[in-house]
Amino acid sequence: MSKNNIVSHLKQKKISEVLSTGKRMDGRGFGDFRELTIKRNILFKSEGSAEVWLGKSHVMVGVKVGTGTPFEDTPDEGVLMTNAEFTPIANAAWEPGPPNEASIELARVVDRGIRSAEILDTASLCIISGKLVQIVFVDLYVLNYDGNLIDACSAGAIAALMGAKKPVYSVVEKEAKPTGEKVPLTIRKKPIAVSVIKIGDNLIIDPTADEEDVMDCRLTVTFDEEGNICTMQKSGSVGLTVDEIKKCINMAQEKAPEIRAKAIGD
Repeated sequence: MSKNNIVSHLKQKKISEVLSTGKRMDGRGFGDFRELTIKRNILFKSEGSAEVWLGKSHVMVGVKVGTGTPFEDTPDEGVLMTNAEFTPIANAAWEPGPPNEASIELARVVDRGIRSAEILDTASLCIISGKLVQIVFVDLYVLNYDGNLIDACSAGAIAALMGAKKPVYSVVEKEAKPTGEKVPLTIRKKPIAVSVIKIGDNLIIDPTADEEDVMDCRLTVTFDEEGNICTMQKSGSVGLTVDEIKKCINMAQEKAPEIRAKAIGD
């Protein structure tokens, strides 16, 4: 057994022992979130932004609005794209270079959550049908990692999009020119992702980095403000029973309104 495997085994044993008492290593209950703080519109060179602290996890979200060619099957609709970057300062094990699997998964899960809810009125992003549309880029930057990046970035994405503004274009003889004016993006829904992980027989929300390191699996559920499920995403090799899935959904649904209120500033 390698040194890393030994350390991971000992960590899992210790965390499981504490969970068996009904508490966690940091004293929280299974359904307790760490302190969540969100600041909006802090980057002046982006169309929208948000800074999120979830415990010691720290992420920055920037929204940029550019232009480009629409997809062939949606010639009258703009485009939403989500990217994630793990900065080397966030974790000693992360190195500079191309996106790794974890950052790709983070971007995809956050993207699916907001896209499936049809958060943006993409038709309002069309400038010239079939030729020119606005493209909304949501960029996730991880500045410090201590677990549960999906939920932190999901809340940050909503906060940044809620405060974002897009440039206005005038079209004369099929040529588009910016007017210099900016108007808010049309936000149709406010989806929020909540992740639940399984360690042994225990289901807990808002995992720390240590808890994620020894988890058996994770289920992320995204809800809109009406309580409808937009997406569910599972990761990890261990399965969940039907009852466990129901419990995960209930735990996540109970917490989503609280997170949403902080994300949108209510």
